[in-house]
Amino acid sequence: MAVFAYIGLGSNLGDRRAMIAGALERLHPRRVSAIVETDPVGRTDQPRFLNTVAEIQTSLPSAKLLDTLLDLERGLGRIRSLRWGPRTIDLDLLLYGDDLVKTELLSVPHPELHRRRFVLEGLAELCPDLAVPGLGRTVRQLLAACPEFCPGGAP
Repeated sequence: MAVFAYIGLGSNLGDRRAMIAGALERLHPRRVSAIVETDPVGRTDQPRFLNTVAEIQTSLPSAKLLDTLLDLERGLGRIRSLRWGPRTIDLDLLLYGDDLVKTELLSVPHPELHRRRFVLEGLAELCPDLAVPGLGRTVRQLLAACPEFCPGGAP
């Protein structure tokens, strides 16, 4: 059975727009939010990011979708060497249907979703009335509760 999943995309190295476009081409999204430029979260001594949110429809289980996203990152040149450091592409599984997932490798909804204004703004553009599993509020309500500067607590 197919579900809607929401993927956060970000890039702050190289041709950021081309990296996001390359990832979107491979994800085959149904819809994509506007691309926004944001300050880095966590390590601030790095270039600014371009970010967007994509809505996809998938029949892959959430763990397999995560594997696919990680393979896609590697295929686009991402090297994981510095936690929260600069990256060619970052693909985060934000939401997977109405599932709550908590494993060693995957947490859905994304654990920082409600603290990252740029993520909430992208989600609100696509699905403002979607109830976020486990948080008891819609995307619109989470965005309204997020301060103007809401980069995230711990990255």
